[in-house]
Amino acid sequence: MKTTMIAYFIPAILGTFILTAFLARILIPKLKSMKMGQQILDIGPRWHKSKEGTPTMGGISFIIASVIAFVALAVAMRVTENDAGLEKLIIVMIFAVMNGAIGVVDDLTKFKNHRNEGLTASQKYLLQLVSAGLLLAALKLTGNITTGVRIPFTDITAELGIFYYILSILLITGIVNAVNLTDGIDGLAASVTLAVGAFFAVAGFAIEALPTVAASGIAMGACLGFLVYNFYPARVFMGDTGSLFLGAFVIGMAYMIDNPLIVIIVGIIYILETLSVILQVGCYKLTKKRIFKMAPIHHHFEKCGWSELKIVGVSSLVTLIAGAVAYFGI
Repeated sequence: MKTTMIAYFIPAILGTFILTAFLARILIPKLKSMKMGQQILDIGPRWHKSKEGTPTMGGISFIIASVIAFVALAVAMRVTENDAGLEKLIIVMIFAVMNGAIGVVDDLTKFKNHRNEGLTASQKYLLQLVSAGLLLAALKLTGNITTGVRIPFTDITAELGIFYYILSILLITGIVNAVNLTDGIDGLAASVTLAVGAFFAVAGFAIEALPTVAASGIAMGACLGFLVYNFYPARVFMGDTGSLFLGAFVIGMAYMIDNPLIVIIVGIIYILETLSVILQVGCYKLTKKRIFKMAPIHHHFEKCGWSELKIVGVSSLVTLIAGAVAYFGI
């Protein structure tokens, strides 16, 4: 079985990497010609102004590459009759593409309105709620989820009944938006998600889940291919198009291994980014004082003098360590 999984994992990561790098190379000039450049908020770090005009929506490159790789792998699994659990991969890929589409609408709205804000928070969250609901419905109808939640590092499965779906909706939309918040400096979201993808690859091999191994290979290849152009100094940004897709793919893989809470551990950077925003906003509303120099927390470290490369490096290392810890909780 391990040999079979390797036979799918290597083509998944290499194929998606090559396709993403190739498509991004073609896409960047087109985005520039369409003047799809990022607008930088004045409240951000002043040195980010130099990034203004860098083309965004580059996530389209790895979404297309991921879909192509997915189709090829799915066909191969069917033909070779290694398709146990394939429906979970199909459902997760559709869910990820749906969120990528939400990102496309959001990014296009920004350019149409000539501002750094696209859809309103309520509009975006409503669309995310619908997509999360459809994910859970599809998994339930295909018999791929129950209402029990595994507690990492224990043999306990907590039966939640209807509350399972409420918790899942909050977790799914929370992680999707957390990855979106993490996408704030060159290479950060892609590098952290690369490390998260590596965890799911190890997890997939450990539990002998071929679809999860294939999904992790796709995620890792997508991030590696995009980092060719997104690593500091970035030549393209993924935009909400890419970050929402990656966020959906990450939480989708957690459901594929039937251990959704594990993402809170391996995705610790996503969680910290989100908590920093919640704490900053909450504290300011209550006391008119700020905890951080700027939120999300990667901007706080920037204002403390950390370089973007250092932030990306430390965040990736923390994620790898968190992944090593999370391994014992699968």
